[in-house]
Amino acid sequence: MAGLIRQSDIDEVRSRTNIVDIVGDYVTLKSAGGGSFKGLCPFHDERSPSFHVRPQVGFYHCFGCGEGGDVFRFLQSMDHVTFREAVERLAARIGYELHFEDGGQATDHGNRARILAANAAAEEFFRGQLGSEEAEPGRRFLGERGFDPAAAQRFGVGFAPRGDALARALRAQGFSEEELVTAGLLGRGERGDVYGRFRSRLVWPIRDVTGATLGFGARRLLESDTGPKYLNTPETAVYHKSQVLYGLDLARRDIAREKQVVIVEGYTDVMAAHLAGVTTAVATCGTSFGVDHVKIMRRLLGDSDNPNVAATGEVIFTFDPDEAGQKAASRAFAEEQRFAAQTFVAVAPDGLDPCDLRLAKGDDAVRRLVRTRKPMFEFMIRRELAKYDLETPAGRVAAIREAAPIVAGIRDPALREGYARETAKWTGEDPLTVRRAVGLDRRGGLGRGDAAASGRGNAAGAGRGNAAGAQRDLGAGPQRGGQARDRPPRDPASGGSAPGAATAPGAATAPGAATAPGALDPYGASAPALSLHTLPTDPDTRAERDAVMAVLQRPADVGADLVRALGDVRFGFAPLAAVRDAIGLHLGELESASWVSTIVEEVPSAYAPFVQQLAVAPVPSAEDRLAAYCRQVVVDVIDRDLFRRKRDLLGALQRTDAAADPDRHRRLQQDLVAIESARRGLRTE
Repeated sequence: MAGLIRQSDIDEVRSRTNIVDIVGDYVTLKSAGGGSFKGLCPFHDERSPSFHVRPQVGFYHCFGCGEGGDVFRFLQSMDHVTFREAVERLAARIGYELHFEDGGQATDHGNRARILAANAAAEEFFRGQLGSEEAEPGRRFLGERGFDPAAAQRFGVGFAPRGDALARALRAQGFSEEELVTAGLLGRGERGDVYGRFRSRLVWPIRDVTGATLGFGARRLLESDTGPKYLNTPETAVYHKSQVLYGLDLARRDIAREKQVVIVEGYTDVMAAHLAGVTTAVATCGTSFGVDHVKIMRRLLGDSDNPNVAATGEVIFTFDPDEAGQKAASRAFAEEQRFAAQTFVAVAPDGLDPCDLRLAKGDDAVRRLVRTRKPMFEFMIRRELAKYDLETPAGRVAAIREAAPIVAGIRDPALREGYARETAKWTGEDPLTVRRAVGLDRRGGLGRGDAAASGRGNAAGAGRGNAAGAQRDLGAGPQRGGQARDRPPRDPASGGSAPGAATAPGAATAPGAATAPGALDPYGASAPALSLHTLPTDPDTRAERDAVMAVLQRPADVGADLVRALGDVRFGFAPLAAVRDAIGLHLGELESASWVSTIVEEVPSAYAPFVQQLAVAPVPSAEDRLAAYCRQVVVDVIDRDLFRRKRDLLGALQRTDAAADPDRHRRLQQDLVAIESARRGLRTE
């Protein structure tokens, strides 16, 4: 894999992307005046819009729940993709070729785009063929499983005819034979001749979270077909079977909202579950559930490694009761500890999969199957106990020995104790016997749960604090383009250290930082979190706020000279002074596309959300007067400070004896003349 995406490319993609266009795909936005847009927040339920988007600075912020960031962060939060994936997606959208820090180039961008285009064309072709005479076995297959034409349309099911019909249709659209082979739509024989990979089969499109078709899964229909029952697209530049889930494009929103994912075993099971109302169902594609699938699910569920964050998500596995299903259960259990969310197993009493269950007993039976799921640990313990004759002492002892490692692997001590009691009840043995078996297992070394938790703790911290980790992980802290800072931020206003840094008694720290006993909090011991809503309401603070907002949102309208002059103003509110000082450090980037991101990176991390609010909050001015308003609020703050300085100088002049100290008297007069000149210059702006 190539290294980090160049920062210049990240900035270029950001500058070429209108955040309103991207956010508008998910949220109905209306003009809020002053170049701002607002709508109902997609991250929390609300009736009055508090979600604002400011295209001039490329940021969004919700004043209800606090969510905010740039266009990359929005895609990360909405579609649960990594920072790198968000950049690559937007780059593909505008046709921009990315480069990497190690000198590499996204040379596969063209290939990826062509493969995706070929897959989209093939999907349309397959869907059109489902109504053909040749596809009658496919329609019969769907009908026998309770799927009508509307269901086939909803899930994009199609049919691949025999012969070279697909190749001819796609060549007519400009795709070369080599491109179709590369996409996995055609296969190449030993003598170099090509053939349709999915011929005479029912075909399901496999899409990513955006709905782009990455590949296909095809089901055998004819007895004369000697190939496997299910055939999938081979590995390509866009299709990696261990990293895709069928139905994810349809289920992702409900998974994120309901904090639940139901993992079934096949395409028709996904269809049946969704049609029955279980719209969080997905399936693996030709491979068992593995580590990469866990990563996808954790992003969608918001699954956190933070021990202080309660795990509220549910991962529900459905398995067939046959041998293959039991093996699948064992593989899933091996990955269970990778989730912070609770894991469950749902198996129909009569062994029917969701598709057959819906066909035999209706939609409610599928919903009931999910509602009556059992915890994964209970399922695995009972499975081990079922192998032994519990009517005999030897059988009970052997069963407890098999179940003990599973109980010992439960991370939660209270839950572990509870399952020890349940295991005793299921076997009819004394609870002390089970506890002893579990305790001996744990004394033998780290329990399964402890080892996994320890590994997860290490993994959670790995890579954070460097740019590579930031591009790999979602939410690695305040970032500029997703690349984390490698230096501790300093509070320009107070000289304090970064939030969370160790501080000496009495030292000033940023809001929210851990402080030693007696440390000075600039907001006071019981101050609320820093936000626009908690700012002091005195006229000076309001004026400082409006000036900083103007510079962040409309720097070109304010102009470099006024921004530079603002840097000499004495601010009364330390956080606004910190933002103002960060602005002063980057005057050379005043009109860059990443202007706000640069300031977010520069300020102490505790101030980053505050900067985003300042950059997005509506400016109280009509659009046609916005430029003049922004200049004026900055001029007013500078003039007010000059007036204060003039007042101080006049007082000092009155206290100075010209005869006794003529040099000081002369300097004070010169300073007064300079200030008056500066004030006259402001009035001519």
